Amino acid sequence: MQWPARFIVRHIADQLRSCSSLKVVESWYGLLLKNGTAQDCFLMNQYITTCSHLHAIDSASFAFAQMENPNVFVYNAMIGAFVNYLRPLDGLWYYVLMLRNGVRPTSYTFPAVIKSCRVLSVAGVGTSVHGQVLKTGLPLHVHVQTALVDFYSSLGSIFESTKVFDEMPKRDGFAWSAMISAHARAGDLDSAKRVFDEMPEKNTATWNTLIHGYVEAGDVESAEELFCRMVKRDVISWTTMINCYCKHKRYREAVELFHEMKSNEITPDEVTMSTVISACAHLGALDQGKEMHLYVMQTRSDIDVYIGSALIDMYAKCGLLERALLVFFKLQEKNLFCWSSMIDGLAFHGYAEEALSMFDKMEEENIEPNSVIYVSVLAACTHAGLVEEGKRRFVEMTSKFFILPEIEHYGCMVDLLCRVGLLEEALGLIRSMRMQPNSVIWGALLGGCKLHKNLEMLKLLWID
Repeated sequence: MQWPARFIVRHIADQLRSCSSLKVVESWYGLLLKNGTAQDCFLMNQYITTCSHLHAIDSASFAFAQMENPNVFVYNAMIGAFVNYLRPLDGLWYYVLMLRNGVRPTSYTFPAVIKSCRVLSVAGVGTSVHGQVLKTGLPLHVHVQTALVDFYSSLGSIFESTKVFDEMPKRDGFAWSAMISAHARAGDLDSAKRVFDEMPEKNTATWNTLIHGYVEAGDVESAEELFCRMVKRDVISWTTMINCYCKHKRYREAVELFHEMKSNEITPDEVTMSTVISACAHLGALDQGKEMHLYVMQTRSDIDVYIGSALIDMYAKCGLLERALLVFFKLQEKNLFCWSSMIDGLAFHGYAEEALSMFDKMEEENIEPNSVIYVSVLAACTHAGLVEEGKRRFVEMTSKFFILPEIEHYGCMVDLLCRVGLLEEALGLIRSMRMQPNSVIWGALLGGCKLHKNLEMLKLLWID
């Protein structure tokens, strides 16, 4: 009787593995609860893994909570699910629970646990997990060691990264990429290049890692040289170079490289499209921007938040505010970048009241502002001469959202106060700054003195 039962279990596991509908998966779980097989670790491992792929982490958690004696494979599935769902703290919690319940980890447990430590930047916990890896006496799996290299490099512990890498009896492409990335993060591109040259079989990922390292270091020529040497380039290779040109304000070259990418039949992703649309915005190339928008509409069922914010910014910079608003309101999902682009566009074109109203609407949607969006808000108040409103927003920035004013925020406020003749208040604000005022701030105050013919203030500034 056991063989048919195991056959049925495997059949159900196969059904769960191939299922892409959460409704169907949960109906399978309901069936398992009814027939008493919801305690089967083999089935629950597959159920939790499938829920993870479908982003149904709550369903996975519920199923796990019903189990009396989950085994190591079920714990591994739960830890991996939470790490993949960007909830690393929960992943660590399940690891601790596993140890408390006397379940011994395997080599497949540790990569996700170490990744959690990397994401959370918990050096002490990660080092402790490394010690537990060694205590298990298990053969050191390449994925565990690669995760450790990545963990230590993220902390800037290049010595520990190198030590783990040198002890690896066998290295795969991920391990080599992790070590190259470790040196690149530390700013040691010579060592990164040395490891790259030592790699017996280079893959596209390792080429991309080194190119990215040169881009981050600002070495455009070395990045270009490596890119040209690549035999096979993927979408990450092209996007990295397009981003490189944008970072160095070589926007025309970024757009040209995008067209070359398309001619090589490489399909751009969301990052590529948002980057190249941003390049069009900086160039003021409306026709090319419209072309990019059309391409997005032809190749995607909907526009994501990153492409959406780039399109809003592009149309606003090119003077088509109505088109920017149309894109904004058509977006099914809006994140902070989308709101920021729209508020900045309205403020830039003199629609101060509308920009402030949009900001208030954003707050109603429970989206918390950052320091960048407050520059646009204060700039809107400045251009419209809304002194009291500007003062209120400036205070609210710190009191409500705990955002410390930067030089740009002070610049907006000094400009606002000087425009309406509140020069002494502007000088008092400058003297209260936690950083040294720059030439823009002094220029705004001097301009205010000249505009309002305040010679006494000019003399005072000269003495200071």
